[in-house]
Amino acid sequence: MDFKKTHTLTDIAQILNCEFIGDASSLVKGMNEIHVVEKGDIVFVDHPKYYDKALNSAATTILINKRVECPEGKSLLISDDPFRDFNKLTKHFNPFISSPKSISDSAIVGLGTVIQPNVFIGNNVIIGKNSVIHPNVVIYDNTIVGNNVVIHANTVLGADAFYYKNRTEGYDQLISGGRVVLEDNVHLGASCTIDKGVTGDTTIKKGSKLDNQVHVGHDTVIGEKCLIASQTGIAGCVIIEDEVTIWGQVGTNSGITIGKGAVVLGQSGVTKSIAGDKTYFGTPISESREKLKELAQIKSFLKERKKCK
Repeated sequence: MDFKKTHTLTDIAQILNCEFIGDASSLVKGMNEIHVVEKGDIVFVDHPKYYDKALNSAATTILINKRVECPEGKSLLISDDPFRDFNKLTKHFNPFISSPKSISDSAIVGLGTVIQPNVFIGNNVIIGKNSVIHPNVVIYDNTIVGNNVVIHANTVLGADAFYYKNRTEGYDQLISGGRVVLEDNVHLGASCTIDKGVTGDTTIKKGSKLDNQVHVGHDTVIGEKCLIASQTGIAGCVIIEDEVTIWGQVGTNSGITIGKGAVVLGQSGVTKSIAGDKTYFGTPISESREKLKELAQIKSFLKERKKCK
């Protein structure tokens, strides 16, 4: 998430009321999660297991809960609760602003686009040309929708990420400040739910088609010309490369990659990254030919066992 203007390290430290290590005049342009950080970004870390990953990331500023040696050219913000303070920055730079209208005055809708009754379109939404938004669709703030997009009834774009920290008093939500981006010629079926990124974009690239009741988690990127069938659940931070086909009731783990041209057969559990141009099946996932051989061997074994009784 880029800030509207660049700030100094001192500015950020004052917002958080925390100490810092590094050049007070160093510039901060935004904030991001570890998997999408760039130079000039803030990233947060609150567990020793991930200190090295954060300190060695592309981030320029690390919001951290321990004094550690600061890498050259970087800076540290010392916080007793980086998770809380990351939320504080999201609220400061991207506050929730309610919309009193069904279609916000700040929304931009392209020529030839049809908006059916009872659609909600939030602040700063951009919808391209010749798209069709069917009844009861909800499009949260800052969503980008391309040209020739079709979104069927009851679909929701931009709900918060399912991202929580377990505290003694209950679960604390990491506030989502990212967006949903649909590129040209995307079709979404009825009752799909596409969560926005925590700090970046959840993206569905051009030409991809999703069936009814598909869920896409935060910061996931779905490539071009993908087909995803009904009741599939895709976790957060997944990369689905171009021309992937996923059949019904498939579920995935977070943080995995599904390679270009892969086919995942129905009711499979994608528990790990898989290479492209192959067909997969089962839980845990494996190539369908191997899985079917395993099932045939098990069936044969049980048959022989039955004969021996």
